[in-house]
Amino acid sequence: MRILLDECVPKPIVRALDGMTVSTAQSMGWAAKKNGDLIAMAERAFDVLITSDQNLQYQQNLQHRNIAILLLPTNRWTVLSIHLQEIRKAVLDIKPKDFVELSFE
Repeated sequence: MRILLDECVPKPIVRALDGMTVSTAQSMGWAAKKNGDLIAMAERAFDVLITSDQNLQYQQNLQHRNIAILLLPTNRWTVLSIHLQEIRKAVLDIKPKDFVELSFE
């Protein structure tokens, strides 16, 4: 599984994705791209985009995308770090074209 981390996602999240191919928007040279452009480029090379951009689903028409998108409820590492297993499970369970919004209770 090929995963792209949006620039707003803390890089240590890679710990939850052990054994998967993970790149960051920064490492791809895509850090300054707008969401629509980022999604279009990402779906050519990746299976999943992980983001914490809460406005993504309202700013973009996601109906015709091919990439799966996992929306994290926050980008705060102190919160994410205690939910790494949930994040990993969500990535393993996600299907092409899915939009999955995690919430931590």
